[in-house]
Amino acid sequence: MRIVRDYQYVTEADRGASIAIGNFDGVHHGHRAVIDIARAEATRLDAPLGVMTFEPHPRQLFAPDAAPFRLTGPAARAHRLEKIGVDVLYELTFNPGLAALTPDEFAKRVLVDGLGVRHVTVGADFHFGAKRAGTVDTLRAFGDTYGFGVTIAELISEGTEEVSSTAIRTALTEGRPRDAAAMLGHWHRIEGPVIRGDQRGRDLGYPTANMSITGLHQPKFGVYAVLVDVLTGPHKGSYHGAASLGVRPQFDGETPNIETYVFDFKGDLYGETLSVALVDYLRPEARFDSLDALVAQMDADCAKARTILERT
Repeated sequence: MRIVRDYQYVTEADRGASIAIGNFDGVHHGHRAVIDIARAEATRLDAPLGVMTFEPHPRQLFAPDAAPFRLTGPAARAHRLEKIGVDVLYELTFNPGLAALTPDEFAKRVLVDGLGVRHVTVGADFHFGAKRAGTVDTLRAFGDTYGFGVTIAELISEGTEEVSSTAIRTALTEGRPRDAAAMLGHWHRIEGPVIRGDQRGRDLGYPTANMSITGLHQPKFGVYAVLVDVLTGPHKGSYHGAASLGVRPQFDGETPNIETYVFDFKGDLYGETLSVALVDYLRPEARFDSLDALVAQMDADCAKARTILERT
């Protein structure tokens, strides 16, 4: 998959695509429905399949002090889009200049002159342009004017609940990763490089791979059964494990992170990229009376996680 970050500098090979537009945070079932419509049009037109999104997320520009809300960072989102067969990711830099474009300017400068799109697919709640003035009806009108096709994808539901990033965040906040996965169409994953921690886990007999969750929505703090994909380095592969997500109250931690113990693993993961999937919530974080009590609980957590993952 190729990544384009500036609509003013696009090679001819990356023009003329059938594209889906949105933020695609989490790449959930609803997002997949929009992308699959764009895929069908790409096949019909013999055109590349493209996804247009924005980085940073527009909310980070308009509400910089808002609490972390993203389900996935840009690298994890790109990885997911590549896995589902997207040819070109138009990850446009979202800045005041782009935000100030009127709906007509966005359609003409970005979609037509910049990308030369042949078809655009969006969700029914799509808005675009300065002050979100553009609607799906506006987009249809621009398609007629400028000569590109437009399809509006209806919102979808999982059971009685509308599939949305907001609903997925709620499930994760409440410690319901399987419900989140049902809406996502895949496990919710935290992806990133392994960073150096204080190495207390190693001293306790449970060496962990530590990863930052800065900038991401924080699932319910506690211990999880997890699936672990090592994406880089000599230990690439898939593993089972248990992870503690939170602030480590036993050691007076303050900055939330995720620490993953990979079952039956020996090797160095520092600097490698991991993708950790939350499967089941086991228990809340807790402070124990002694390190021996903590280790006994970790033994029980890992035994429970192994049983769960063997059935997953």
